[in-house]
Amino acid sequence: EVIEKCLSRLLMTRETDQVSFTQMKDGSYEDYQLLKKLEKPYLNLTASRIIDELKRQGEATLEGYRITRLDHGLQSATRAEADGVDIDWIVGALLHDIGDGLAPQNHDKFSAEVIRPFVRWEVTWVVAHHGIFQMIYYAHHYGWDKDARDRYRNHPCFDMCSKFCERWDQKSFDPDYPSKTLEYFQPMVEEVFSRKAFSPEVIKENEAIGFD
Repeated sequence: EVIEKCLSRLLMTRETDQVSFTQMKDGSYEDYQLLKKLEKPYLNLTASRIIDELKRQGEATLEGYRITRLDHGLQSATRAEADGVDIDWIVGALLHDIGDGLAPQNHDKFSAEVIRPFVRWEVTWVVAHHGIFQMIYYAHHYGWDKDARDRYRNHPCFDMCSKFCERWDQKSFDPDYPSKTLEYFQPMVEEVFSRKAFSPEVIKENEAIGFD
Protein backbone atom coordinates (compact mmCIF):
# COMPACT_ATOMS: atom_id res chain seq x y z
CA GLU A 1 0.00 0.00 0.00
CA VAL A 2 2.85 2.41 0.86
CA ILE A 3 4.58 1.60 -2.42
CA GLU A 4 1.34 2.19 -4.34
CA LYS A 5 0.91 5.60 -2.70
CA CYS A 6 4.50 6.56 -3.55
CA LEU A 7 4.04 5.50 -7.16
CA SER A 8 0.78 7.41 -7.35
CA ARG A 9 2.48 10.55 -6.01
CA LEU A 10 5.34 10.14 -8.49
CA LEU A 11 2.94 9.83 -11.42
CA MET A 12 1.02 12.90 -10.27
CA THR A 13 4.27 14.88 -9.99
CA ARG A 14 5.30 13.87 -13.50
CA GLU A 15 1.89 14.85 -14.85
CA THR A 16 1.97 18.27 -13.18
CA ASP A 17 5.51 18.85 -14.54
CA GLN A 18 4.37 18.45 -18.12
CA VAL A 19 2.46 20.78 -20.38
CA SER A 20 -1.09 20.04 -21.41
CA PHE A 21 -0.65 20.68 -25.14
CA THR A 22 0.41 18.59 -28.10
CA GLN A 23 0.63 21.66 -30.35
CA MET A 24 2.45 24.77 -29.15
CA LYS A 25 -0.34 27.04 -30.38
CA ASP A 26 -2.70 25.38 -27.89
CA GLY A 27 -0.49 26.08 -24.87
CA SER A 28 -1.89 28.03 -21.94
CA TYR A 29 -0.29 30.70 -19.79
CA GLU A 30 0.25 28.07 -17.09
CA ASP A 31 1.94 25.75 -19.59
CA TYR A 32 4.46 28.37 -20.56
CA GLN A 33 5.09 29.46 -17.00
CA LEU A 34 5.90 25.82 -16.23
CA LEU A 35 8.33 25.65 -19.14
CA LYS A 36 9.94 28.89 -18.03
CA LYS A 37 10.50 27.42 -14.57
CA LEU A 38 11.95 24.17 -15.94
CA GLU A 39 14.15 25.89 -18.51
CA LYS A 40 16.41 27.56 -15.95
CA PRO A 41 17.96 24.40 -14.48
CA TYR A 42 18.32 23.01 -18.01
CA LEU A 43 20.21 26.12 -19.15
CA ASN A 44 22.38 25.92 -16.06
CA LEU A 45 23.65 22.53 -17.28
CA THR A 46 24.89 23.86 -20.63
CA ALA A 47 28.52 23.79 -19.52
CA SER A 48 28.13 20.16 -18.44
CA ARG A 49 26.79 19.24 -21.87
CA ILE A 50 29.71 21.04 -23.50
CA ILE A 51 32.16 19.04 -21.39
CA ASP A 52 30.34 15.82 -22.29
CA GLU A 53 30.65 16.66 -25.99
CA LEU A 54 34.36 17.31 -25.62
CA LYS A 55 34.74 13.93 -23.94
CA ARG A 56 32.93 12.33 -26.87
CA GLN A 57 35.45 13.96 -29.18
CA GLY A 58 38.11 12.02 -27.33
CA GLU A 59 36.32 8.76 -28.10
CA ALA A 60 34.74 9.21 -31.56
CA THR A 61 37.12 11.25 -33.68
CA LEU A 62 38.07 11.92 -37.28
CA GLU A 63 40.50 9.22 -38.35
CA GLY A 64 43.90 9.92 -39.88
CA TYR A 65 45.17 12.59 -37.52
CA ARG A 66 47.77 11.73 -34.90
CA ILE A 67 45.60 13.09 -32.08
CA THR A 68 41.88 13.18 -31.29
CA ARG A 69 39.65 16.22 -31.73
CA LEU A 70 39.59 16.57 -27.96
CA ASP A 71 43.38 16.62 -27.86
CA HIS A 72 43.40 19.21 -30.65
CA GLY A 73 41.05 21.47 -28.68
CA LEU A 74 43.07 21.06 -25.49
CA GLN A 75 46.30 21.80 -27.31
CA SER A 76 44.81 24.89 -28.98
CA ALA A 77 43.55 26.20 -25.64
CA THR A 78 46.86 25.49 -23.93
CA ARG A 79 48.71 27.45 -26.60
CA ALA A 80 46.22 30.31 -26.32
CA GLU A 81 46.65 30.50 -22.56
CA ALA A 82 50.45 30.39 -22.94
CA ASP A 83 50.15 33.46 -25.18
CA GLY A 84 48.55 35.34 -22.30
CA VAL A 85 45.10 35.94 -23.80
CA ASP A 86 41.95 36.19 -21.73
CA ILE A 87 39.34 33.55 -20.92
CA ASP A 88 37.15 34.33 -23.95
CA TRP A 89 39.98 33.46 -26.34
CA ILE A 90 41.01 30.39 -24.33
CA VAL A 91 37.49 28.95 -24.31
CA GLY A 92 37.09 29.95 -27.97
CA ALA A 93 40.25 27.99 -28.80
CA LEU A 94 39.08 25.02 -26.75
CA LEU A 95 35.68 24.90 -28.47
CA HIS A 96 36.54 26.08 -31.98
CA ASP A 97 35.92 22.55 -33.35
CA ILE A 98 33.09 21.53 -31.00
CA GLY A 99 30.83 21.25 -34.06
CA ASP A 100 32.93 18.59 -35.77
CA GLY A 101 30.70 15.72 -34.65
CA LEU A 102 27.30 17.06 -35.70
CA ALA A 103 28.24 19.49 -38.47
CA PRO A 104 31.53 18.40 -40.06
CA GLN A 105 30.86 20.30 -43.30
CA ASN A 106 30.28 23.62 -41.52
CA HIS A 107 31.74 22.97 -38.11
CA ASP A 108 33.19 26.48 -37.82
CA LYS A 109 29.77 28.13 -38.05
CA PHE A 110 28.23 25.52 -35.73
CA SER A 111 30.96 26.02 -33.14
CA ALA A 112 30.55 29.77 -33.30
CA GLU A 113 26.84 29.52 -32.54
CA VAL A 114 27.59 27.46 -29.44
CA ILE A 115 29.74 30.21 -27.93
CA ARG A 116 28.01 33.27 -29.45
CA PRO A 117 25.76 34.15 -26.47
CA PHE A 118 28.63 34.08 -23.98
CA VAL A 119 31.82 35.53 -25.47
CA ARG A 120 32.91 38.70 -27.22
CA TRP A 121 31.76 39.31 -30.78
CA GLU A 122 35.32 39.18 -32.11
CA VAL A 123 35.91 35.69 -30.67
CA THR A 124 32.69 34.42 -32.25
CA TRP A 125 33.64 35.95 -35.60
CA VAL A 126 37.07 34.32 -35.56
CA VAL A 127 35.68 30.89 -34.66
CA ALA A 128 32.97 31.24 -37.34
CA HIS A 129 35.58 31.99 -40.02
CA HIS A 130 38.58 29.93 -38.95
CA GLY A 131 37.67 27.22 -41.47
CA ILE A 132 38.25 29.41 -44.52
CA PHE A 133 41.34 30.96 -42.94
CA GLN A 134 42.83 27.51 -42.32
CA MET A 135 42.61 26.77 -46.05
CA ILE A 136 45.79 28.74 -46.63
CA TYR A 137 47.72 25.79 -45.22
CA TYR A 138 46.25 22.96 -47.27
CA ALA A 139 43.70 23.98 -49.92
CA HIS A 140 46.18 23.84 -52.80
CA HIS A 141 46.61 20.10 -52.18
CA TYR A 142 42.95 19.65 -53.19
CA GLY A 143 42.95 22.12 -56.06
CA TRP A 144 41.07 24.71 -54.00
CA ASP A 145 41.77 28.39 -53.48
CA LYS A 146 44.10 28.68 -50.51
CA ASP A 147 43.66 32.46 -50.52
CA ALA A 148 39.88 32.32 -50.17
CA ARG A 149 40.20 34.19 -46.87
CA ASP A 150 41.27 37.31 -48.79
CA ARG A 151 37.61 38.21 -49.26
CA TYR A 152 37.78 39.30 -45.60
CA ARG A 153 41.04 41.22 -45.98
CA ASN A 154 39.44 44.52 -44.92
CA HIS A 155 37.50 43.08 -42.00
CA PRO A 156 38.63 44.31 -38.56
CA CYS A 157 39.01 40.71 -37.37
CA PHE A 158 41.15 39.54 -40.28
CA ASP A 159 44.50 39.78 -38.52
CA MET A 160 43.32 38.18 -35.30
CA CYS A 161 41.76 35.26 -37.21
CA SER A 162 45.06 34.82 -39.06
CA LYS A 163 46.92 34.75 -35.74
CA PHE A 164 44.36 32.40 -34.19
CA CYS A 165 44.95 29.91 -36.99
CA GLU A 166 48.72 30.30 -37.15
CA ARG A 167 49.46 30.20 -33.41
CA TRP A 168 46.75 27.97 -31.98
CA ASP A 169 44.95 25.95 -34.64
CA GLN A 170 47.17 24.76 -37.49
CA LYS A 171 50.07 23.83 -35.21
CA SER A 172 47.99 21.95 -32.61
CA PHE A 173 48.25 18.43 -33.99
CA ASP A 174 51.39 17.47 -32.08
CA PRO A 175 51.04 14.26 -30.02
CA ASP A 176 54.08 15.26 -27.93
CA TYR A 177 52.86 18.72 -26.95
CA PRO A 178 52.24 19.07 -23.17
CA SER A 179 48.58 20.08 -23.30
CA LYS A 180 46.66 20.83 -20.15
CA THR A 181 43.77 18.55 -19.25
CA LEU A 182 40.06 18.93 -19.78
CA GLU A 183 39.68 19.10 -16.00
CA TYR A 184 41.98 22.12 -16.00
CA PHE A 185 39.82 24.00 -18.52
CA GLN A 186 36.44 22.90 -17.14
CA PRO A 187 36.16 25.80 -14.63
CA MET A 188 36.76 28.25 -17.48
CA VAL A 189 33.98 26.67 -19.53
CA GLU A 190 31.67 26.82 -16.51
CA GLU A 191 32.53 30.47 -15.89
CA VAL A 192 31.89 31.52 -19.49
CA PHE A 193 28.63 29.59 -19.86
CA SER A 194 27.31 30.93 -16.56
CA ARG A 195 27.27 34.46 -17.98
CA LYS A 196 24.02 36.16 -18.89
CA ALA A 197 23.36 35.22 -22.51
CA PHE A 198 23.81 38.00 -25.08
CA SER A 199 24.79 40.58 -22.47
CA PRO A 200 25.97 43.71 -24.34
CA GLU A 201 28.67 44.18 -21.70
CA VAL A 202 30.08 40.78 -22.64
CA ILE A 203 29.42 40.68 -26.40
CA LYS A 204 30.86 44.13 -27.23
CA GLU A 205 29.33 44.00 -30.69
CA ASN A 206 31.62 45.16 -33.52
CA GLU A 207 34.51 45.94 -31.15
CA ALA A 208 37.73 44.46 -32.49
CA ILE A 209 40.00 44.45 -29.44
CA GLY A 210 42.31 41.68 -30.59
CA PHE A 211 45.44 40.33 -28.91
CA ASP A 212 49.20 40.68 -29.28
